[in-house]
Amino acid sequence: MRPIDEREIRASFINASRKEVSSLSLPPGLADIDFARLDYLGWSDQKFARRAYVVTEVDGVLTGVLLQRAEQRVLARAQCSWCDDVTLRNDVQFFSARKAGAAGRNGDTVGTLACAEFGCSHNVRLLPPLAYEGYDREAARELRIERLGENVRAFLRAVAD
Repeated sequence: MRPIDEREIRASFINASRKEVSSLSLPPGLADIDFARLDYLGWSDQKFARRAYVVTEVDGVLTGVLLQRAEQRVLARAQCSWCDDVTLRNDVQFFSARKAGAAGRNGDTVGTLACAEFGCSHNVRLLPPLAYEGYDREAARELRIERLGENVRAFLRAVAD
């Protein structure tokens, strides 16, 4: 992911009101984030307990989505829909997002299970366990990185539709 700043983040949201965008808390340490190791930028709002945000490029356009966090976390053995990780003991959370435009104003939403702390970019970069003799762990890791980007972009496209 390319480095982004506060102005770009705030301008990217497709399903949030101007008031919601102006009141959002930016991710802590934004200036220190290593964007080269991220497939998307995801964070929880420090002021609003149930709000979270995801920003990434979709079809060459920086796209941000406001998420609502479910009140309870899902069991740690659930699978994240974005990184498909089942081997790590990360909590998985249900997030919903109001759709963009008229559909969102009418109450339409989409949802997903994602790592509660948005650690997917880190998870997919870990070498997977050896599945069998001759298993190409590096190729499997590259495939997981690619699939993560596809999954996150597909979710953001579903919010935009």
